[in-house]
Amino acid sequence: MRPVNFVELSSPLLSTAMKRQEDRANNTQLPSPPPVPADLPMGAGSAESIQQPQPPVHTEAAYTLAELQGIALGNNPTLAEARALVEAARGKWVQAGLPPNFWLGYSGQQLGSSGQAEQQGVYIAQEIVRGHKLQLSRAVASGEINRLQQQWAAQEQRVLTDVRIAYYDVLIAQRRMEITAQLRDIASKAVQTVEALKRGQEASQLDVFRAQVELQSAALLLKTADNALTASWTRLTAVLGAPALVQRPVVGSLDGEFARLDIASQMQRILAESPEIAAAAAEIERSRWAIARARAEAVPNVEVQGIVQHDNATGSSNGNLQVALPIPLWNRNQGGVRQARAELSAAERALNRTELSLQQRLASAYQQYANARNQVQDYSRHDGILDTARRSLELVNSGYRAGELNFLDLLTAQRTNSQTNLAYIEALGELWTAIAEIDGLLLKDSLNASPGGN
Repeated sequence: MRPVNFVELSSPLLSTAMKRQEDRANNTQLPSPPPVPADLPMGAGSAESIQQPQPPVHTEAAYTLAELQGIALGNNPTLAEARALVEAARGKWVQAGLPPNFWLGYSGQQLGSSGQAEQQGVYIAQEIVRGHKLQLSRAVASGEINRLQQQWAAQEQRVLTDVRIAYYDVLIAQRRMEITAQLRDIASKAVQTVEALKRGQEASQLDVFRAQVELQSAALLLKTADNALTASWTRLTAVLGAPALVQRPVVGSLDGEFARLDIASQMQRILAESPEIAAAAAEIERSRWAIARARAEAVPNVEVQGIVQHDNATGSSNGNLQVALPIPLWNRNQGGVRQARAELSAAERALNRTELSLQQRLASAYQQYANARNQVQDYSRHDGILDTARRSLELVNSGYRAGELNFLDLLTAQRTNSQTNLAYIEALGELWTAIAEIDGLLLKDSLNASPGGN
């Protein structure tokens, strides 16, 4: 493998969304309210996958990453929760634009005049909403739909990232089981060998004790690896939303060439594609419409009432029309406008905070990626740690068979080789976890995140 090309951390900030919002603020003419957003397709907001080795041909009994992600998209409860929140916001959008119902009633006057002067009739009343309040209310609701749809996309990406991380965790656990099982078998054969040598008086009782300790240690490592595999599978099924899923092996490749990630380009990609950024920008848009709606509240609505009645005193019918509206003298919704402006300022700062949070999270993920990649390269390259440990074990084996080295030297070489392989597996796990996190736009922990973003 070639060495990693390190690039110093840069801090580009996404200013395009903020500039668009400032341009809208400088426009004095009220724009047309946006239409209600359409549903996001499943997969929207997901990052383009970083290239990785393709899994080998497998049996039907094993799971692939694609199969596991498909199960998660259909069963993870947080996705259904996010979808329901979007649907609730769409219902709110419908309700926000509906005009008030009219009133229909009965009117009676002079009812105690024995019918001589009674005036009876029907009336109809209607409140006329002015100031584009209904359109502006729907614009605010539309902005909330946009924000929740981006949160939905973010939640979907969290689920996909969590599945990918858990998938590699299970792969690592399976490989760890294989290595510890081999170590246990080697230690068991070593005990049999040294006991045979002792019977031939070619080994001491101390050699037997040492071999037995190695066997017990290897058996303990195997039990620990088995527990780790069970825990990894349990975490995977939790993310899938299918805790009763029958445990089966997963297939895939852990070795091979890994994508070379540059931190500056990854930062630019994440800022451009992150649904967290899009959700923050949508909240700014919603807050701007909320200011316009708060200002429109000062425009009084008009109440119109018409009455048609029969006058028994004159024997004729007559009509009556009333028009009324409140005078915005003391209450012009000053507090509401102030609140809306403050919420806009908070939304703008939230966008800045989100950008900085992404930069901070990328720094940690990239550090894990760079360290793990260095370790994997050092372990797996020609004349690397794995190669050296393997050749060292071969030399010790040859020396032991030739009587040039004692049994303790052989045990030490076997232990070193096994520990080296286990350390390599752990480095692979760290590397794949970091790649999955960066590829997934730094979105993870789906079961602990609020799909609504609150």
